[in-house]
Amino acid sequence: MQRFFGAATSRVGVRRIFGYPGDGINGIMGALGRAEKNSHAIEFIQARHEEMAAFMACGHAKFTGEVGVCLATSGPGAIHLLNGLYDAKLDHAPVVAIVGQQSRQAMGGSYQQEVDLVTLFKDVANEYVQMATHPAQIRHLVDRAMRIAKAERTVTCIIIPNDLQEAKAVKEPEHLHGTIHSGVGHAKSRMIPVDHELRRAADILNEGKKIGILIGAGAMHASAEVTQIAEILGAGVAKALLGKAALSDELPFVTGSIGLLGTKPSWDMMMHCDTLLMIGSSFPYSEFLPKEGQAKCVQIDIDQRMLSLRYPADVCLVGDSAETLRLLLPLLQRKEDRAWRKTIEKNITEWWKVLEARAMNDAKPLNPQRVFWELSPQLPDNCILCSDSGSAANWFARDLKIRPGMKASLSGTLATMGPGVPYAIAAKFAFPHNVVIALVGDGAMQMNGNNGLITISKYWKEWADPRLIILVLNNGDLNQVTWEQRVMNGDPKYMPSQQLPEFSYAQYAEMLGLKAIRLESPDAVAGAWSEALSADRPVVIDAHTDPEVPPLPPHITFQQARHFMSSILHGDPGRGGAIRQSFKDAVESYLPH
Repeated sequence: MQRFFGAATSRVGVRRIFGYPGDGINGIMGALGRAEKNSHAIEFIQARHEEMAAFMACGHAKFTGEVGVCLATSGPGAIHLLNGLYDAKLDHAPVVAIVGQQSRQAMGGSYQQEVDLVTLFKDVANEYVQMATHPAQIRHLVDRAMRIAKAERTVTCIIIPNDLQEAKAVKEPEHLHGTIHSGVGHAKSRMIPVDHELRRAADILNEGKKIGILIGAGAMHASAEVTQIAEILGAGVAKALLGKAALSDELPFVTGSIGLLGTKPSWDMMMHCDTLLMIGSSFPYSEFLPKEGQAKCVQIDIDQRMLSLRYPADVCLVGDSAETLRLLLPLLQRKEDRAWRKTIEKNITEWWKVLEARAMNDAKPLNPQRVFWELSPQLPDNCILCSDSGSAANWFARDLKIRPGMKASLSGTLATMGPGVPYAIAAKFAFPHNVVIALVGDGAMQMNGNNGLITISKYWKEWADPRLIILVLNNGDLNQVTWEQRVMNGDPKYMPSQQLPEFSYAQYAEMLGLKAIRLESPDAVAGAWSEALSADRPVVIDAHTDPEVPPLPPHITFQQARHFMSSILHGDPGRGGAIRQSFKDAVESYLPH
């Protein structure tokens, strides 16, 4: 064990492990304790639940680019990790999970807490999951788990029986047949497409008249290159949710998010473009992309498995997004006709007016859109935004203007509830000087967030800048699902499943020694954000918002409208407010203010 913790810290760069103790990992905990006394110390962050530890490891990986590490005991603790690990796997975040197991001599005997962990983790950690059976294995298991997680941007898992943890560490295996002598470290490589494919891609982009660009998380390090490409091609740029922080929303050609949580300019661009350039995105919803055959397509992705998957690409470029775009740039011709670009910029300008008008609409007691709209101009430089799944993700996607230097993420592909607060905690440990803001619905808050506040209360005094703000949209409703029931299925709100128990997040935060702001008046929203951003400790904003404010999609289909009316006619308990607020927001789409 000592060899792992020493090498991981000094050479691989692991600074902290997120986890929860248990008797299946007592040996590892003992090694962590001993390592505190030397230069190889790793910080152990105690989560309130193993699922939250896995979310923290995922958040750490997303915001730092490093491998996140989580630790859990055997059986039940290991099982609890799974949701957070799937979040990491599906969003291509490198995470190593270390889990305990029962004694080797007891295995196969239906012993207490014995679970077939290799089988359990075989899907989520399919690139590498191994159980140690000899002390000499630990060295190469750790080395490979770290390297594969980083290289494949995925989850790997090491299972260590508890009796093996107590064995004497083997620093250097004997030099014999059948032994492994591994080393640590990850070698970076340059991945670029071949020249003739680049030229084919350039030909398509040069021929296009109306070019739309879609970027995702794979373009996070390619902001400058995407901007140059968009300027040359006279294109607009839409962003998948995981790519929200890849490009500033202050740029006049950035159409914002795409999809159900997206913007009308993104929809309009995709419906009318004749050429599509996809960069580092596996955005799944084909109905928001051009119809098949409408547009020629060039796609860039570092993972060949993801190419030509969402839209049939005419040219697939396998390579790093920044490197590939830099090679494309000299081959492209500047579009002299800027009519397409001017149309996109005009649409974007009008859209921001629509969002502002919707945010200023009255609601009972508070319009959630206004809470986000008023936050946007107050966002500190280099802040980190963590959204949870649910209706909060709608307003995060649309109403917040990202600027250069900011980071932002959420559970993208899995879209699970619960990671907002754990992500924020991990971000605060990784960047203790930065302001971190979590945007969470009351469903996710009751699921994981409240327990996360306990973790925050335990650690916040260690952070150089104590400002961590948790916004809770307190509407007593599992709001995103309520609206999905109405619009997707035509069913009225089902109160037994959708109504949440009342809970005072403000009082709970104060009980834990945190600052709390109870927010109910629209006139108090801007002041509440100002107060939270100047606080001397973490803050919970308990915002009492109206559940009947609709998260309108950028384009309402006839089927969606019919389903909504069906839910109303079938006696939806919120029908009065839902009709009123939907009408207000729909009007603002055509006559803002």
